[in-house]
Amino acid sequence: MKLTAEELAKVAHLSRLDWSEQAATTMRDSLDTILTYMETLNEVDTAEVAPTVHAVELRNVWREDEPHESLAHEAALQNAPERNEEYFKVPKVI
Repeated sequence: MKLTAEELAKVAHLSRLDWSEQAATTMRDSLDTILTYMETLNEVDTAEVAPTVHAVELRNVWREDEPHESLAHEAALQNAPERNEEYFKVPKVI
């Protein structure tokens, strides 16, 4: 499928893109390649293919939540860049 200069200009306008003539030519060639590939894919019979959400089946790999000893207060503050007695000292964020 050949993309016209007017169609490319419309896409650029809608995308708020401003590019040079050389960049526009490169982009038109790239989009032509993509659209030609999509036309090829449209010719493939997919009537018997079930829709997929993910290409690879995934499942949760989280560990079991088991209670255990927590980190001691002093050990937690040991590597703090700044601290205020018993607390981490961090910059004010508003």
